[in-house]
Amino acid sequence: MGDGNPTSSIGPSQAANQDAQAGPLTVYPGGVLAGEAGAEQGLPGDKSLSHRAALFAAMAEGESRIENFLVSGVTEAMLGALSALGVPWHLEGTTLFVRGVGLRSASGGCPVNGGVRLDCGNSATTLRLLAGALAAWGAQATLDGSAGLRRRPMRRITGPLEAMGVEITSNDGCAPLFVSAAALPLRRLEYSLPVASAQVKSCLLLAALSADGPTLLVEPGPSRDHTERMLHAMGVEVSNSPLDGGRWMTRLSPPQPLALSPIQISLPGDISAAAFLTVAALITPGSQITLHQVGLNPTRTGLLDTLREMGARLELDHLGEQAGEPVGDLTIRYSPLQGVRVGGERVVRMIDEFPIFAVAAACASGETRVCEAEELRYKESDRISALGQELSRLGVDFSETPDGFVIRGGRPVRGGQVQSHGDHRLAMSLAVSGLVSSQPVQVEGAEMIHESFPAFTSVLRLLGANVAGGTDPD
Repeated sequence: MGDGNPTSSIGPSQAANQDAQAGPLTVYPGGVLAGEAGAEQGLPGDKSLSHRAALFAAMAEGESRIENFLVSGVTEAMLGALSALGVPWHLEGTTLFVRGVGLRSASGGCPVNGGVRLDCGNSATTLRLLAGALAAWGAQATLDGSAGLRRRPMRRITGPLEAMGVEITSNDGCAPLFVSAAALPLRRLEYSLPVASAQVKSCLLLAALSADGPTLLVEPGPSRDHTERMLHAMGVEVSNSPLDGGRWMTRLSPPQPLALSPIQISLPGDISAAAFLTVAALITPGSQITLHQVGLNPTRTGLLDTLREMGARLELDHLGEQAGEPVGDLTIRYSPLQGVRVGGERVVRMIDEFPIFAVAAACASGETRVCEAEELRYKESDRISALGQELSRLGVDFSETPDGFVIRGGRPVRGGQVQSHGDHRLAMSLAVSGLVSSQPVQVEGAEMIHESFPAFTSVLRLLGANVAGGTDPD
């Protein structure tokens, strides 16, 4: 079982993709995208599932094997935290092996090292999931990360965790968070989330594994259900059900005995990473590409539904199931797009895809309006403001609103220099706009792409794009 250090345990097959060079990424217009991409061509394993699989495997009893694991900046933060907590793991290529330490030792004590500082990097998912795991373990640690992460709101998890009996101190509701060792079992929780959030829900469900009874969580709408699916596969009684007014309830009963089964899974391709390639093909005349074994969880396919409403030609084939998640092959053909309105529950189902959706909207004819999406202001950047600044530099008619934006599409995208704002999804979206710009688009701060899609540049080039610099591993 290796030493658990995420740097020394990453093999040479990942090292090439992780050569995230400092400096700009330049995308040149022209050309046609064609071909296929999947796990073997660099389409990464699902980021949300990779986070969960690594941590849940650490909480299980026995060894777990996770294939097509995403090796990137955000997951390295999770693996580094597991090392600091004394959880053994190692990587062979993109297959992760984790020796779980269980939820509690035979004597009832905490099975992990306590009192350590866990560096979550730029990943709010890592911090929030770890907070729930520490609560379930009855462990103590300090959760901290980058300057950007320290700006992310954390009261959504600290309040309900405190109601369960966990002692947490924060910096005015933000990281660093100090989680004190809690007396187990924790108190069962009945709680209504003010905003539908898979991260908050997952944090509380992990803590609920060590509660003294069933936990009930109510959201104003359904959020992604990866945590529920994976925990169910590990032997936990957990269910989702609709309520009146579009609300959604999740119920979890602590396992008896208090143990999780190890997992043996292969993760599907990340639909959020696939979104950049999907829009790239849709807006580039003459293009046709196929993406293999992409995750199609219905809580994550809001972008596909919206693009179809805009006139996108998308086809799904070879539908099946992988790691308890629906998957399939996605074929995308260039399509003239029309403006559309997005709001309500659709926002939650495409919350990570709005930066690349904005590029599609800029290339569509007519007006696109996004509302009820204030949550975008609390991501790696204020994505509403950052999108407005950078797309406007490229000549896009963009108007910011308090809870969204309006894009009047159809105007030529001009080239120029833009900034990533330290946001991996913004960097990739701006790069895609260069495929249809009148002049090259140069993205400063493109090294952030390594956070979620290390092979982004290579895959674009494989499909026919003219790309230089940035995360180019060649």
